[in-house]
Amino acid sequence: MHVPDGFINAPVSIAAGVVAAGAVAVSLRGARRELAGTSRAGGHGGERTAPLAGLVAAFIFAVQMLNFPVAAGTSGHLLGGALAAILVGPWTGVLCIAVVLLMQGILFADGGLTALGVNITVMGVVTVVVAYGLFRGLVLLLPRTRASVTAASFVAALVSVPAAAAAFTALYAVGGTTDVPVSKVLTAMVGVHVLIGVGEAVITMLTVGAVIAVRPDLVYGARGLTAPLKLRVGGELVDVAPAEPATAPAGSPKKLWIGGVVTALVLAGFVSFYASASPDGLEKVAADKGIDSKVEDHAAADSPLADYGVKGIETARLSGGLAGVIGVGATLAVGTGAFWVVRRRRAHDEPGTHAETTA
Repeated sequence: MHVPDGFINAPVSIAAGVVAAGAVAVSLRGARRELAGTSRAGGHGGERTAPLAGLVAAFIFAVQMLNFPVAAGTSGHLLGGALAAILVGPWTGVLCIAVVLLMQGILFADGGLTALGVNITVMGVVTVVVAYGLFRGLVLLLPRTRASVTAASFVAALVSVPAAAAAFTALYAVGGTTDVPVSKVLTAMVGVHVLIGVGEAVITMLTVGAVIAVRPDLVYGARGLTAPLKLRVGGELVDVAPAEPATAPAGSPKKLWIGGVVTALVLAGFVSFYASASPDGLEKVAADKGIDSKVEDHAAADSPLADYGVKGIETARLSGGLAGVIGVGATLAVGTGAFWVVRRRRAHDEPGTHAETTA
């Protein structure tokens, strides 16, 4: 659903950019708490959260290269907002999607640069807000089990995709550059993205379930499953220090990180070659309804990695695979570096905050 330049006019694109910038700014503050505070909530060291958040961004980048067929010559791909929010938290999730979209736009000419604010708003903010809000509501209603978390992740991811399609349609209604009736765009967009949402839901559920199976304490959305025992002392509830586990966790964060990186590299470098070549949901609707008549050339069209291939390498499999590997590496490096800076700022601010709280 990467919106190219030319679908939405300049004033609405600028407004969406302002919304996206504001969402990223607010998410930076929230992510500081998520990245630095997870150790207190979930029991693992805060220093591990930045690499894990960077891994989530890189994994989403890789899986977005795997377009899957849905119907009538149309394909879909993961949006990732639900997956990111459940794994690392909603604030960090918005930042993960923003990093992915920035890398795709600058390096691979995927998604317009003037439409970057539109894409972050639609694919990042809307999907995270809808998915995580629904996910938390379901988790509160369902029994506190791992199965409930994975089931809730399925439903949240499923709903988030047509919600993003509806959000794009709303922006088109205000600032579309063509005269196609909004009702036709809405029907087509939501219809095809409901089908794409099923694929998103399956990928999200399987990924969340796989991580929960080995390290549930590393899943932000599952942190309630390991809530500390509380006792009433002197009329107040206090946390009880957790007992030492009888056995070591099924997998260390380092092993999980290495396994995730290898998986992302394999998906982007090899499996992506077998992805569907059909246009994705937005491309198909745009072509069928004529809303792409004023699409503009991408500002990064001359990038050596444009269209997910390495210029100068004629073999399609090698060119695409190498581009995917480069993309995973770049997203992992930029994401981890950014999240590390965010986490360190929170850790630096904590003593003063604590002093003010206890004064």
